[in-house]
Amino acid sequence: MPDEEKQEPGKLDQSDPKKKPFTPENLDRTVIAIPLLNDLQAEADGTAPARPHKIIIDLNLEFPGGRDEARWWVFAAIRDLIQNGPADEPKDQEVFEERGVLSPQYVFASLRARAIRELVTRDAAEHDKTGTSFRSRAIFHIWPDFEITALTNKSISTVKADAARAAFSALGEGIVWAVMDSGIEITHEHFKKHENMSLGGSLDHFDFTGKGDPQSDPYGHGTHVAGIIGGEMTPPDDPKKSKGAVVRSRDEKGVVAYQPIPLKAISGMAPKCKLVSLRVLDENGKGDTSSLIAALAKIQEINGYGRRLLIHGVNISVGNSFDPEWFACGQSPLCTEVNHLVNSGVVVVVAAGNSGYGMSQTKFTGVISAGLGMTINDPGNADLAITVGSTHRDMLHVYGVSYFSSKGPTGDGRIKPDVVAPGEKIISCAAGKAKLKAVSQAAPSSDIVCEYVEDSGTSMSAPHVSGVIAAFLSIRREFIGQPQKVKEIFLSTATDLKREKYFQGKGLVDLMRAIQSV
Repeated sequence: MPDEEKQEPGKLDQSDPKKKPFTPENLDRTVIAIPLLNDLQAEADGTAPARPHKIIIDLNLEFPGGRDEARWWVFAAIRDLIQNGPADEPKDQEVFEERGVLSPQYVFASLRARAIRELVTRDAAEHDKTGTSFRSRAIFHIWPDFEITALTNKSISTVKADAARAAFSALGEGIVWAVMDSGIEITHEHFKKHENMSLGGSLDHFDFTGKGDPQSDPYGHGTHVAGIIGGEMTPPDDPKKSKGAVVRSRDEKGVVAYQPIPLKAISGMAPKCKLVSLRVLDENGKGDTSSLIAALAKIQEINGYGRRLLIHGVNISVGNSFDPEWFACGQSPLCTEVNHLVNSGVVVVVAAGNSGYGMSQTKFTGVISAGLGMTINDPGNADLAITVGSTHRDMLHVYGVSYFSSKGPTGDGRIKPDVVAPGEKIISCAAGKAKLKAVSQAAPSSDIVCEYVEDSGTSMSAPHVSGVIAAFLSIRREFIGQPQKVKEIFLSTATDLKREKYFQGKGLVDLMRAIQSV
């Protein structure tokens, strides 16, 4: 008896790849290897798979009858597969015809593994008699219709922190970074695995508002920023207690909706980096420039004014608009203290600000919306600071610099920002009011513990740069205490996005290129 006839009924043949019915390993090349194997095995075992798969069917332009004919065939085949499927199969499959009207190249559907397998099999049987002429088929490719979400994990690959982690173990170990913000929620699980908030020695967390504990964050901004720099959440042992995030989406009618999504894992740029909370904002996200100056002075004191570097860098995702009536650009007390701190051996990373888009008025057009130059916020105007603008989280060559990102030049003509990093729809740690707002809007299901939220702004871009520099210093330790050389390395190795220099500076930070350049 031939081997294929010996197969046990209802079981998938896992021996000869040519005889396997349909698995991610031997999937027909017209279909991407989406995770169907478990569902297929469940169907073979007689147990129902969990849910349909949302897919995008890419039509074959070389189909003998043309794209429209291929589209008609796919629609008809899917309808037939849904209507004539097993009687006990849940009625939860559909083809989204209205959605596909705007994209004639694709057919969008939500199908179970059985239907996807039979669709491809039917296409081959009807249009490819020889099994070798894929040009004759209606389906060119099937893609997963990925959920539109924004994860810090995605922006990790954007700045190549994931590659540096795999190739060089650039994890930020042994590096200490201060976060001047609204505090850091020390109890957040994101910081537990690597004990990011456990400092020891003479290091500690400090409050400069006179109103609270630096190890708590009633506003929620500082914890979000800190989670981008360091810390890590790995999958829980109990899947029923999976961590989740609340993200925002906007439908075709412009209605904004909040929804919870599960997270398998999420990590900061330098997961093992130690974090020092220097609280300068109150529970409403407000503070004084004097608090920032005092916090900068505290770092000087802790570091013995450059004689012993216990804190290697600082992230400042707060600031104020530059007012030329008060100070020459870059010469305000805050900028001066930032420059002094850099000269003492500390890397200072500052958000450029979110004031790069507003209203302009011309004689002929009146008031119009426009991008605004010379909008870099203090202390981003400090010459020695690494001032960071915002770009898209993972498609930056397409979308470029974020419209809201503050733009240069500085008031005295210097190029700022210095670099850009992901700052749109970034998911990181939830705390305080930010968490309460997200949870109240989304009403997450009971089996998801919401610990992460989405936020946008150059406040999210700056900690990406802080994190990659911390990762860099952890394996290129000879540059500790040499912040101006560090700045030179990261600016010279940044990826040019082909945008105006006063929008992008030198471009996108690239951790792998920075490491390999020295």
